[in-house]
Amino acid sequence: MKRRPETQRGIPATTNLTHRISTVAMMALAALPIIALPASALAATVRVSDLNLATPNGMAAFERRVDHAARSYCNDLQSLQARANCREGVRVELMEKAQPIAAAHAAQMARTLAAR
Repeated sequence: MKRRPETQRGIPATTNLTHRISTVAMMALAALPIIALPASALAATVRVSDLNLATPNGMAAFERRVDHAARSYCNDLQSLQARANCREGVRVELMEKAQPIAAAHAAQMARTLAAR
């Protein structure tokens, strides 16, 4: 009489493989609602096309928009600590993404002033 191959704890290998396949299938099905969401639903966005980030007024307006975006994006979190951490993370990420834009605005201002 042949014995079936067994894995740890006496579970047959075929049962372990079946379990793994079903786990992967369930994870894929769980990800479908996230995949179906538009990209804008997964990220906090701030419009900057009307701002000059090289000026104090432009940066102040940008920071107000960042604060608003962070509050809106993290609003559904229940824990105050989680909400605060989320808002700070959104602020940091948006400020990092604004740095190249601010540098480009500053370079454009410098070229404009040099041309005068």
